[in-house]
Amino acid sequence: MNDWILLLPILIPIAGSLLVFLAPKDQPVLYRGIALLFTAVALIVAISLMGKSLAFATDWAGFGINFDLRLDSFGPMILLVAAFTFLTILYSVVFMKGRKRERQFYAFVLLNATFITGALLANNLVLMLFFWEGILGVLFALILTGGAKASQTAIKALIINVTADFCLIIGVGVAAWQTGTLTMDIIRMPLDSFWNGFSFIMMMIGAVAKAGSMPFHTWIPDAATDAPLPFMAILPASLDKIAGIYLLARLNISLFEMVPGSGLSLAVMSLGACTILFAVLMALIQKDYKRLLSYHAISQVGYMVLGIGTALPIGIVGGIFHMVNNSLYKSCLFFTAGNVEKQVGTTDLKQLGGIGRKMPITFGGFLIAAAAISGVPPLNGFFSKELVFDAALEIHPVFFVIAAIGAFFTAASFLKLGHTVYFGKPTVQSVKAKEAPWPMLVPIVVLALACILFGVYNPLPLQGMIEPVLGNRLGHSFAGLPHNWLLAGISVGVLLLAVLNHFYGVKKSGKASGASDHIHYAPGLKSIFAWSEAGLLDPYRLCGKLLEWFSIALDAIDKAIDWVYMSLVTSFAFGVSRGINKADTGGHWLYVLWALAGTVAISLIFFVGTGG
Repeated sequence: MNDWILLLPILIPIAGSLLVFLAPKDQPVLYRGIALLFTAVALIVAISLMGKSLAFATDWAGFGINFDLRLDSFGPMILLVAAFTFLTILYSVVFMKGRKRERQFYAFVLLNATFITGALLANNLVLMLFFWEGILGVLFALILTGGAKASQTAIKALIINVTADFCLIIGVGVAAWQTGTLTMDIIRMPLDSFWNGFSFIMMMIGAVAKAGSMPFHTWIPDAATDAPLPFMAILPASLDKIAGIYLLARLNISLFEMVPGSGLSLAVMSLGACTILFAVLMALIQKDYKRLLSYHAISQVGYMVLGIGTALPIGIVGGIFHMVNNSLYKSCLFFTAGNVEKQVGTTDLKQLGGIGRKMPITFGGFLIAAAAISGVPPLNGFFSKELVFDAALEIHPVFFVIAAIGAFFTAASFLKLGHTVYFGKPTVQSVKAKEAPWPMLVPIVVLALACILFGVYNPLPLQGMIEPVLGNRLGHSFAGLPHNWLLAGISVGVLLLAVLNHFYGVKKSGKASGASDHIHYAPGLKSIFAWSEAGLLDPYRLCGKLLEWFSIALDAIDKAIDWVYMSLVTSFAFGVSRGINKADTGGHWLYVLWALAGTVAISLIFFVGTGG
């Protein structure tokens, strides 16, 4: 029996999107109201579906490509999508007010909710790809709502994600070839053959790229500058993470049989470790509120990939829990950046200072979210990081060390950001700061309270949302207090070191915004940071340079061929004909001489050809 209600989380947002597109441009109250109403209804429907196991399937395109939806243990993910979409629309009602592409922004956010939800519910690989590519199209469109200046960033995001999605399509094709089916809940592929491993790698690339992992990350800091800020709060900070990490977890838990400590497991963990370290170092040196947060949106993916890559129950639970937590505090942090941008007019750290007393609710939300992402107990980020740390240490100590170093730099960068923006003496620009309107405060308060709740009472997300996805593999619950107090103590020690580092940096530089200068300009690191800031280490730009050099080489070859045929050959032919013309004097003796020479040449060729 088909559960038609399972179509509602997909149909409601797309219906709202169409109505917003059809609403008159000069009626902002109407299309804002439509966006709020439909996202609220979608949220109510998502809540009503929690705890249920539903399925809907019907013929679609033939060849095993069915419109097959399933609500299973990953069901709470669609609740997160609905909640973040509603909060983002509520926030945008004020933030996007009066902007040229406000109506399109609401419509595309609603459309994005449709595609994300569809990808999460899809139980057919091709159907999942259909929704997955829809997300890519909406990503491109949403970045473009930032205006003409955002076009290059939109193209960059499109090219990077299309490349990764092409890998995903190849992986899906190989999986279908190897298993003979496209139905996701019956696919079980042991990683014991070349083609199965190849399929996993290709699909994994698509998953981590959607989540924003290295090396598919470089469009995110650019989008932080060019795209509307609510876009950063809903896609790179939350929904893209949910989609990408969901697929990575699905690959690990059900579609493939990952073995802890195997080559593929170590490869995924290494990718996560590199993403943690390199992205957080870039975040540390940023001088802009939004760009700093964008690099942390990348770095935090590393913890999720690292945890899931261990293939251990504690690591998988920790990675998914961290994905949920990151969506909460990262969206909250971007919303605080939006409040500062809206009320002060800039996110340049050099022009900010002392606005904590002028914007107390925004400051409070920032304080809680920043502490959560830094791993301060008893907030949610502390518990999810501890699970990832525990799993990483079980596989190899080097992964734990890298994760701990990442935690140190995360805390250091947020100490710099908070100290610069919210404390100290007000700057000329920040004197005019005042608290944001309530629609921009409600999402911050809700998300900050969730950071507290999911930490203090972590059995709620762990036992109610995350641990059921492992089924019989779970063994025991990881909710409650940390299971490894030694690692918890090390984590607290890392935070204390970050505090000491911050005060040392402030004292040495003489300003809060320079708290990381002693690292930024340290011997050896200074050049690397400069290269990175200049884009010399950007894979997208490097590939662009390679294509440019390749095109120059092809152009040179083309010109060389043209020169051979158009210049060399014609010049030679002209020279020969001219010589012959000069040799032709009209004398009979010359014709007899040419005939004798021709006869001799033909005779020589004949004798040489016949060998004698």
